[in-house]
Amino acid sequence: MSTAEGTGQREEGECGRAAKRLKTEERETEAEEREEGEEELEEGEDSDSGSLPGNVESAGDNRARWSASQYDAGRKDNGEDSHRISPSPVVHVRGLCEAVVEADLIDALEKFGSICYVMMMPFKRQALVEFSAVESADRCVSCGAKEPVYIAGQQAYFNYSTSKRITRPTNADNPNSGNKVLLLSIQNPLYPITTDVLYTVCNPIGSVLRIVIFKRNGIQAMVEFESVQCAQKAKAALNGADIYAGCCTLKIEYARPTRLNVIKNDNESWDYTKPYLVRRDRGKGRQRQAILGEHPSSYSDNGYGSPCPLLPLPGNSRYKLTSADVPDMVSYPLPQSSSSYSAQTASSVAMVSGLHSSKMNCTRIFNLFCLYGNIEKVKFMKSVPGTALVEMGDEYAVDRAITHLNSIKVFGKRLNVCVSKQHAVIPSQVFELEDGSSSYKDFAMTRNNRFSSAGQASKNIIQPPSAVLHYYNVPPCISQEHLLKLCTEHDVPGFVKFKMFDAKPSSKTISGLLEFDSKTEAVEVLTVLNHYQIRIPNGSNPYTLKLCFSTSSHL
Repeated sequence: MSTAEGTGQREEGECGRAAKRLKTEERETEAEEREEGEEELEEGEDSDSGSLPGNVESAGDNRARWSASQYDAGRKDNGEDSHRISPSPVVHVRGLCEAVVEADLIDALEKFGSICYVMMMPFKRQALVEFSAVESADRCVSCGAKEPVYIAGQQAYFNYSTSKRITRPTNADNPNSGNKVLLLSIQNPLYPITTDVLYTVCNPIGSVLRIVIFKRNGIQAMVEFESVQCAQKAKAALNGADIYAGCCTLKIEYARPTRLNVIKNDNESWDYTKPYLVRRDRGKGRQRQAILGEHPSSYSDNGYGSPCPLLPLPGNSRYKLTSADVPDMVSYPLPQSSSSYSAQTASSVAMVSGLHSSKMNCTRIFNLFCLYGNIEKVKFMKSVPGTALVEMGDEYAVDRAITHLNSIKVFGKRLNVCVSKQHAVIPSQVFELEDGSSSYKDFAMTRNNRFSSAGQASKNIIQPPSAVLHYYNVPPCISQEHLLKLCTEHDVPGFVKFKMFDAKPSSKTISGLLEFDSKTEAVEVLTVLNHYQIRIPNGSNPYTLKLCFSTSSHL
C-alpha cells in the first residue's frame, strides 16, 4: 500500500511542543487536500533504501497519539496559549487502517452527533470529519482522550481541525447538500480504468446512469447515479476503497455538474439510458439503428474481458456497508491474460519515435519509462532514425506509458508513444548510437525495475510528468549544492527550489523534492540522472539516486 509523505511535514520537537506541531501539520494537511493531486504521494523506494518517501506515523508512534488531554499537557509545558487549537466542528482523525472507507467512519462516529461531511485521505490513513455542531465534535475528541475509539477494528486518534468547515468542490452553502453526480479521483492507477470497470464497481451500490472519464490531473471520472440517495450510499461505501488490491484507490467528492452529457458510448464515456448510442462520423449522415447495438467483439479492446463471476466480499472488505439494502456481492472486473486481447491492440511492446539522435540512448529511455512498468529490453531501429522499441512487463505498462508520456517534449523533440505491432524485441541489427552506446540493451535483470514484485509495485504512485521531482535513496552527506553541481556536470537544467524531508536518526538515506522552471526541464533531468550512482568517500557500495514525478505542482 502506498504511503503519504508525512515525513516532509513533521515538525521538530518533543511532547512539549505537541500543540504547535499539531496545528502546523493540520493546516498543511487541510491545504493539501483542497487541491486534487496535492497530497505528496510519491513512488516507493526499494528495500535497499533506508527510508520510504512518505512514511505515515504508525499507530504506535507517540506523535500520532494525540488527543485533547495530551494537547493540554503540551500547552502547559510550553506555557503558550497561542498554540491552542480552538474547538471546531471539524475533527482530524489519524491512525486509520488501510482498509477503512467513509462508511466505517460514519458508523463509528455518528454516536457523537450528526455528521455533515467526510473527507478521506487514504494514503495518509487520515480523514477529516465535519459534525453538525461543535458539541458533537467536542464529545468525539473528549471520548478519544479518555478511552480507545475503534474504527474498522483499529484504534484511531482525534483532535480539532484548524478549519471550521471542510471545503467542498460544489462550494455549497448548505453543508448537507449533495448531488447525484460524484467526482472520482483514481489514485495510483496501475491498471486501465474504463467505463466498464467503474460501472461494475459502482452499479451494485446504486443505479448508474452515465459515466465520463477524463485525464486532467491524473485519472478522474464523473459518475451520475439515479438519485442523490444512491450517490450518497456509493460515496460512503467506496470513498477510500481500492478497485484492485493495493492500487487504483478511489477518492470521492460530490461534483459540480448535476447531470452528465454523453455523446458516445466507449471506454471513456457511456450513457446507460441510451444503450445504442454510437459515435457518428462526420459526412456519413444518419446511421441506421441496430436492433442489438454493437457486436460484443467491438468492445474487446477495453483491456478487460467479461467481468468475472460474482465474488463474495471478504470480511474486512472496504466495500462493506451497514445498510441492509446494499448487496453483499460485488462483481470485480479482473485483468485478463493477453489471449483475451485483440491481436491489433494487445502488445507489451511500445514504439517510441521523436527521440533526440545524440542525447537519447537505451539507458535514458529506461530511466523515463521505468516509472510506468518494468522494462525488459530497449532497441533502437536502424531503418527508422530516432525510433526505438521498448518491451515492457505487460500490456498495462504500455498503456500507462502511452497515457503519460505520449506527446511530451524531451530535449526539444516531442515524443510519439504508441503500441507496437511487435510482441517482443529481438536483438537483431545491433549498431552504435551517436553517443557511442549500443542500440540494444536488456534490462530484465536490473534491480532498478520498480514493479518486480507485488509489494514493490504497490508502493509506486503512477503520476504524469510534472515540474517537481521527488528524489530518494540519497546518502545523508549529499547537500543541495551537491545536487546542483550534479545537474551542471551532466548539462541539464538546475532546480529553482529545494526541499529535504526530515529523516529518522537511524535512516541511512534522505529524500526530498526538487522544483524546476518547467515540466520539460524536470523530464530531461529525470531522463539523465535517474539511477545515477553516487559514490561517497570510504563507502563500499554506491548509492543509486532515484527520481520520480511528484504529485505537488510547486513547493
